[in-house]
Amino acid sequence: MIDWRRNHWRKAARGAWRGARSGPAVTYGLIAACCFTFLISPASGLDPVYGTGDAALAAQSAYFHRWGVVPAELMSGEPHTLLTPLTALFVHGSWLHLLGNMLFLYVFGAMAEERMGAVGFALFYLGCGYLALLGYAAVHASSEQTLVGASGAISGVLGAFLYLFPRSRVTSLFPFLFFLPLRFPAWIVLLFWFVLQWLAARSAGPGPGVAYLAHVVGFAVGFLYAWGRYHHGDKVKAPAAATEGESQP
Repeated sequence: MIDWRRNHWRKAARGAWRGARSGPAVTYGLIAACCFTFLISPASGLDPVYGTGDAALAAQSAYFHRWGVVPAELMSGEPHTLLTPLTALFVHGSWLHLLGNMLFLYVFGAMAEERMGAVGFALFYLGCGYLALLGYAAVHASSEQTLVGASGAISGVLGAFLYLFPRSRVTSLFPFLFFLPLRFPAWIVLLFWFVLQWLAARSAGPGPGVAYLAHVVGFAVGFLYAWGRYHHGDKVKAPAAATEGESQP
């Protein structure tokens, strides 16, 4: 009876392990949620109910203000604004914004999810995104500029990836190398990306444009979480499976 039970639990554990490794369900789910949210938003330009011209622009502005982060409102402490750093992660301002973020989530999210597990990765992703937008809002507490997009959360994924899989090779496109697809270790690509974000954040203001500071905060949070969670010998030291991406999210 004891042997049968032991074999039964071993088979169950192996089955659960295979199921967990069958695919990055959370990564795919996040991509699907972001794409669906964008398609039904006025920013996609696909829903005629939002009109055209000035009417469409007004609808976009109202949509972003409702679901995005307005630093001045968030830092005021109003209860209804506390969830906006989460809702903003699923809102994107343009097709290019959406596709760039989803490419990076697809490339780096799968391996991070496999390492952390589905539930752990989901909580990690949302936590990084929340803290990234909160960090930006704290620095620009008087800004009325709306923040939307998953860049902060995905930057957290990049930070964790740098710690967990530094030797995996990434195919990247660098503008100053004539966009030639070249393969480098992940630590070179991601550190180069982080330096660019840091330099851009130092010169950027709270006005319209890319919230580089949110990228920096998200990346730092992701890296520190991975270091704190996995530095006790649980880090992947062997070269991981190759992945592909671009040099800039």
